[in-house]
Amino acid sequence: MNERAPAGGKPPEQPKPTPTGILVVDKPVGPTSMSICARVRGALRGAGAPKGIKVGHGGTLDPLATGVLVVLVGKATRLCDRVMVGEKEYLARLDLSRFSLTDDEEGPFESVEVRTPPTREEVDRAAAKFVGRIEQMPPKFSALNIGGMRAYEMARLGQAVPLSARTVEIHSIQVVSYEWPWLELDVRCGKGVYIRSLARDLGTALGTGGMISALRRTRVGRFTLEGAVKRDDLPRKLTQADLMPIPDEFLQSPVPETPSDTSAQPE
Repeated sequence: MNERAPAGGKPPEQPKPTPTGILVVDKPVGPTSMSICARVRGALRGAGAPKGIKVGHGGTLDPLATGVLVVLVGKATRLCDRVMVGEKEYLARLDLSRFSLTDDEEGPFESVEVRTPPTREEVDRAAAKFVGRIEQMPPKFSALNIGGMRAYEMARLGQAVPLSARTVEIHSIQVVSYEWPWLELDVRCGKGVYIRSLARDLGTALGTGGMISALRRTRVGRFTLEGAVKRDDLPRKLTQADLMPIPDEFLQSPVPETPSDTSAQPE
């Protein structure tokens, strides 16, 4: 039986389709990746999206990092793993005069006395040894889930953080500039690479300090800074028209039924 409108009234409104798609955000220093997702969710709901609309991301950026954050909306959240397997590219500024407990500017810091700074040739040779499949120890202050707790939560409580090295792949490392103690690198890598760990390990190999002073992700697979929306330019209301359609290559195989955990992926 067809549903009839109440006498003298309007026909019942049909529910709006749930928005689905991708939004590339240029994340600034400060907010977490999940807080960006929360802001996007609020803007979608403000435009009439269902209260329970799913919003995730394809790979965490630390609060101190900037750049490409791929935000996934609706059914696109099921594609998290496919987004994350894409090659990442970073511009990293390293401070070779210090180590940091967090491997970045959050600190605390440990200065390193370096009587003779390495030459550019020595830096090039050391960096080349990290290209390819390598074993990398994640930072203690990371979002890795260990027995139901994040690694950074355990570290902040002063607990031992039981981490083990993982096999990751770095496709290339290019020295952009070097003027002691500052080293700028362009890094192309696969899933699971921690650039903070690379900075720490490269410094150790050089006999210097090694920590991230600034980090900017410029690409995640096909998604780049070109066309990315800045966090502060996000409209107060987001609709389907504001989202990028799911690329065809992500739909060539069946989409998983269960969304991945998008809250704890490497930088």
